[in-house]
This record gives sequence, structure tokens and C-alpha cells, in this order.
Amino acid sequence: MTTPSEPRIAPLAPPYPEELGALLKKMTPPDAPEILALFRVLAINPALADRSMPWGGYLLGRKASLPLRDREIVILRVCTRCGAEYEWGVHWAAFAQAAGLGEREREAIVSAVADLEVLAPRDRLLLQMVDALHDKADVDDALWQSLSAHWTPPQLIELLMLAGWYHAISYVCNAARVPLETWAARWGQAR
Repeated sequence: MTTPSEPRIAPLAPPYPEELGALLKKMTPPDAPEILALFRVLAINPALADRSMPWGGYLLGRKASLPLRDREIVILRVCTRCGAEYEWGVHWAAFAQAAGLGEREREAIVSAVADLEVLAPRDRLLLQMVDALHDKADVDDALWQSLSAHWTPPQLIELLMLAGWYHAISYVCNAARVPLETWAARWGQAR
């Protein structure tokens, strides 16, 4: 699970044409250290990038129905299962601590062999859901019943869509060989 260093689709580089610069500025969070390489790859298809922003913004924003912790557990596990070091590293560095994930918890989330008992039962359910979706593109009845005891139907839909969105983002990161951010975490820091 490593990202080759040579991009298949190189991120756009400045200077940007005015419209593209405005799009990239709109895509970049105000506190980001720079325009993310992923955004500069997505902006190669400006219409797609522009239309994906509201969805990605909803999933990561305040209007989402999921707490930060739930969201980040799902994202980190999806990226781990997909081998998407780029997106995993960005979220690990930017959100894991704010989500209240300690080192033991984070290790369990990114490891296929770690003892999941260090996680709260609710957190384990999220990992089981991601693993089931990744392996079978479905959730069995017993797991669904357990999930339904903790999340409302609107939140369950959001969890499924969140996992699917980050699966798609992982495809882009991996297949395009998006170069890793210098400030983001690396696999070895958690394994």
C-alpha cells in the first residue's frame, strides 16, 4: 500500500488562468496550508470539480448529521481499506486528533490485525460497516440492526454515502497517483 511517486495525472501548477484560480480558491479551506494536490488534479475537469464541491462540503461541513468522530472513523477506514495513503494521510493529519482519536484507537482503525476491543462498541460498528461495504458492497441484517440502534435512518444513509464518496476519492488518489502532501501523515506513522 504505497503511492508511487510519479503522478499519472499531474496536479495543475500555477500560474492558473483566472477562472481556474477562482475555482481552486473556492475548493480550498481557508486554513489549508496550500491548495491540495487532489484539488489540483480534480480541477483538470473543472465542471466535475465545481459540481463535486457542494457534496464534499456537505459531508465535511456543519450541516452534516454525523459527528466529527464518526465521520473520521469511516473516512480513515475506507482510505485504509482502499490503500489510499494520500487521502488517509490528509485526514489523519488534519482531523484525527480533533475527532478525539487516541493513538491506540487510530492504530486499530488503520490495521487489519489490531485488537478492535480498544475501540468503543459504537466505533467498532463503524469499522464493521466499512469492512462489509468494502468486501461485499452490502451490510448484513445483524450488522444493520446494530447500526440502527445507534444512528437514525438519515444518519445511516449519510454513513453509506460517506463511505462511497471516500471510496471514489480513493480511486482518484490511487489511479491518478496524486502526489502526497508534504505535511500529511504517512502509513509508517500509524503501522
